[in-house]
Amino acid sequence: MSRTNFKKRTEETTGKGEEDFQQIAKEITEKQKTLDAWIPKTELGRMVKSGKISSIDEIFDKGYKIMEPEIVDSLIKLEEEVVEVSKKTRVTTAGRKFSYRAAVLVGNRNGYVGLGTAKDVDRFPAITKAKRSARLNLIRVYRGSGSWEEQPTEDQHSVPMKVVGQEGSVRITLMPAPKGTGLAVGKNIRSVFVLAGIQNVWSKGKGRTSIKLNFVRAAVNALKKVSEMKMTKDLERKLKK
Repeated sequence: MSRTNFKKRTEETTGKGEEDFQQIAKEITEKQKTLDAWIPKTELGRMVKSGKISSIDEIFDKGYKIMEPEIVDSLIKLEEEVVEVSKKTRVTTAGRKFSYRAAVLVGNRNGYVGLGTAKDVDRFPAITKAKRSARLNLIRVYRGSGSWEEQPTEDQHSVPMKVVGQEGSVRITLMPAPKGTGLAVGKNIRSVFVLAGIQNVWSKGKGRTSIKLNFVRAAVNALKKVSEMKMTKDLERKLKK
């Protein structure tokens, strides 16, 4: 590569990095303005806005239903990842009509993850709607020790028990794994466990796992099942630590 081309490529890379930073800063500023201007419409929203509820754990402990995405943004910082954006075509008497379906994952890498989907005639509005939907679908993920050699309260880095999740023809089985195993899962669902804060897990998938959205939904459903299982109060307290 010539010196001129190298310089040009470096300038392009630097410019792109600055643009990304500016875009992130702009999104943070806009999100803060939205929260400041937020007028809650639900009782839970009013309690969060007034400071009566100051933690996302309290909402799940008391069994409240989240009806406003601003509730989540007020209590927890989330990372977002677009799972997929697909273009749909519908033929009508007036001609072809196009729409977009977006799927977005959100999570804090520490026990909370959510998946949202939405449709719109434009790409970016569909993604924005999916982000809001993901916050409303937020679930708490119980984690535990993945090895018999470890104490349950020692380090929560895996799923606490064997669990199965299903969506359509896709079926996934998650199994506890010891430290050092890593995420032994398909690349299409890796982000689910990263955003949920799970570091080690074994998995076994069946069905059409090439359908990415169904595979992701099956993984999220499996994690959701853990939190829905009936446990003794002592075990539930250990998994929450």
